[in-house]
Amino acid sequence: MPEIMTVNGEEYRILRLLGKGKGGYSYLAEREGAPFVLKQTHHEPCAYYQFGDKIQSELWAYEKLTGIGIPMPRLLAVDTQAERIVKEYIPGETVFDLVKAGRMDERYLAQMRDMCALLYPARINIDYFPTNFIPHGGVLYYVDYECNDYMDEWNFENWGSQYWARTAAFEQYLAEHA
Repeated sequence: MPEIMTVNGEEYRILRLLGKGKGGYSYLAEREGAPFVLKQTHHEPCAYYQFGDKIQSELWAYEKLTGIGIPMPRLLAVDTQAERIVKEYIPGETVFDLVKAGRMDERYLAQMRDMCALLYPARINIDYFPTNFIPHGGVLYYVDYECNDYMDEWNFENWGSQYWARTAAFEQYLAEHA
């Protein structure tokens, strides 16, 4: 893990890895005493997902999703040459962590359904996996900048919801990724 990463000439001290996704590594970073999320795009193969220009896809998704009212961390900087973005840091545990610990709150499911009420008419799906959601200050945030054309098989009810409780699918994921 790098100690320092630069975005548009500004240095960020890397504190820890937050997670690895299909398109990049997200780090908790610090600059001038403030926390940020710095995402570095990677080009590792992903058997189940096709990418175009990852940075442009994230920028498009951010604009589209914030435009329809999905709560997300603010986009603060983009360095297209280095393939890095800087986002607002939303502190807290992910929905995945809450489900795993047996502390899932029904309010977060209600907020997810409210998001779906915005997404489905816009013909959009997001990545409903619970690691992409952090409740903070009474608001459920979608912290990934990813969206796709709507398909029933990938909506929340048919795919995502199976990971928002201690279901067989959740337990299998835990077993395979422990």
